[in-house]
Amino acid sequence: MTHCINIEGVKLYGFHGCLEEEGKIGGNYIVDVYMTVDFSKAAKSDDLADTLDYCTVYEISKAEMAIRSKLIENVCERIYLKIRAAFPTLKTLHVKVTKLSPPMNGNVERVSVEMKD
Repeated sequence: MTHCINIEGVKLYGFHGCLEEEGKIGGNYIVDVYMTVDFSKAAKSDDLADTLDYCTVYEISKAEMAIRSKLIENVCERIYLKIRAAFPTLKTLHVKVTKLSPPMNGNVERVSVEMKD
């Protein structure tokens, strides 16, 4: 049996990008985190201590998004590594960082990067 915990649509504001203006003005981002972990004990006990705390995943995402980077690839890797370190029992981890309305020479709704195992 596979157990999945997904935290989707974490809306955050960040100052990432190669352009100087992006560091000053900032932009909207979405972080999605998909995790595979055995939560059979928590399903029976109904105790938060027996699963992983969603709030911790949110706080990691929020903290890493607050650190300016030129590339969302860098932000994504930092979030991935921090979540991995916080929850060593994870079987798989998939982190997606999406930049909304990227400054490109065209009408582009979003760009995203993903790290997963």
